[in-house]
Amino acid sequence: MTSFGVRLRDAMREHGPLCVGIDPHPPLLRSWGLSEDVTGLKAFTDACVDAFAGRVALVKPQVAFFETYGSGGIMVLEDAIAALREAGTLVLADAKRGDIGSTMDAYAHAWLGDGPLGSDAVTVSPYLGFGSLTPALDLAAANGRGVFVLAATSNPEGAQLQRITGPDGRSIAQLMVDEAAARNAGGEFGSVGVVVGATLTEAPDLGALNGPILMPGVGAQGGGAESIRNLVSEKDFGSVVPNVSREVLRAGPSVGALQVRVHRLTDEFGFLQA
Repeated sequence: MTSFGVRLRDAMREHGPLCVGIDPHPPLLRSWGLSEDVTGLKAFTDACVDAFAGRVALVKPQVAFFETYGSGGIMVLEDAIAALREAGTLVLADAKRGDIGSTMDAYAHAWLGDGPLGSDAVTVSPYLGFGSLTPALDLAAANGRGVFVLAATSNPEGAQLQRITGPDGRSIAQLMVDEAAARNAGGEFGSVGVVVGATLTEAPDLGALNGPILMPGVGAQGGGAESIRNLVSEKDFGSVVPNVSREVLRAGPSVGALQVRVHRLTDEFGFLQA
């Protein structure tokens, strides 16, 4: 079984480093001329799948926007995950799950198992303690899937917790990166990634991670090539996965226009693969 980390690295070499989001929030549905219901959600999502399948390294549906519509929305998400994976495109479910014991185990099986929501990777929150993620980390390893751990997020509220330092002088964010690095140590490119906001003014030390660095906040939120250069050392450029959502999606509803925007941004971040 080829690990998620290796599959992601191969996909980044083939298609470029971008992770493109599918974020069907109401203002985008309206701007595309779509109704704010399951019908509009499906039309939006189908266009994104058509535009991105086979063209980008990673696609990240934002689960919350599908949950809003109840069972109908979840069916749309299930269909999108299946279509992308059938096309050979890696899927990162942006579910940000975090809990303990049997509940975390259930979340892990929902998103990293072989059920209808099973994806190539899932985002998780470690702020009940990194050890609480063990069910997801273990199942991901067993199934050749990946996990992206929230480490240093770009929302202003995040600093209240993530920048606290412990007795050893490390910030909480750095501790999360180091715990992820321990999971990736001693092997090929790891399958435990971290999430680090591209709009931060400083980032944890990522040099030992040996895994993917998902960097949201690119484009509409103000992050870009220069901010990534300021946050990540050049030797770690090849691990960076810039996450773009609105910057691409506002080019819709034309599938062709979405693809043109993806192509332009892929060129913009080509330096990460140099």
